Amino acid sequence: MDVLLRPFRSIYRGLVWFANSPRTLIISYLLMIVVAGVIYGQVENRSAADAVWWAVVTASTVGYGDISPVSWQGRTLAALLISTMVLLVIPLITAHFASQLIVDDDAFEHEEQEQLKADVRRMLALLEELAARQGIDLPDLPARRAVSEPGSAAPLWVRSGRADRRRRPR
Repeated sequence: MDVLLRPFRSIYRGLVWFANSPRTLIISYLLMIVVAGVIYGQVENRSAADAVWWAVVTASTVGYGDISPVSWQGRTLAALLISTMVLLVIPLITAHFASQLIVDDDAFEHEEQEQLKADVRRMLALLEELAARQGIDLPDLPARRAVSEPGSAAPLWVRSGRADRRRRPR
């Protein structure tokens, strides 16, 4: 089964790399316009300027209609260009810019997480010391798995780290 999923995983990793690089997205957009324009100019016997204009108008899905393919090769190229732009490039560009605008103000920074863990360890040590002074036997706590580990007793939304985050003071 792993062999069957390997190509899809590779495609997914490639898309993630592709989507996280705005430079790659813009270069690929420009490259698609130039390549589609060159191919269109050859197939439809158009000038370079007309061919690039057609590629920009088609890729942006504006479709003014002033230049349109008449051969099946040109129409196939148009269909591929539109599909690639609408289904892949434009959504990736939009998602990248949207992810830059969305900032989780409630997320703990690494230093805050480490400080909280140190505080909990210190409180546990103080509790054990206080219990020893008072002669109280603390029950042994079972060894717990990390909350983020698979198979932990915590629900999935807690393991993902997205549940009940505190808002930091501003």
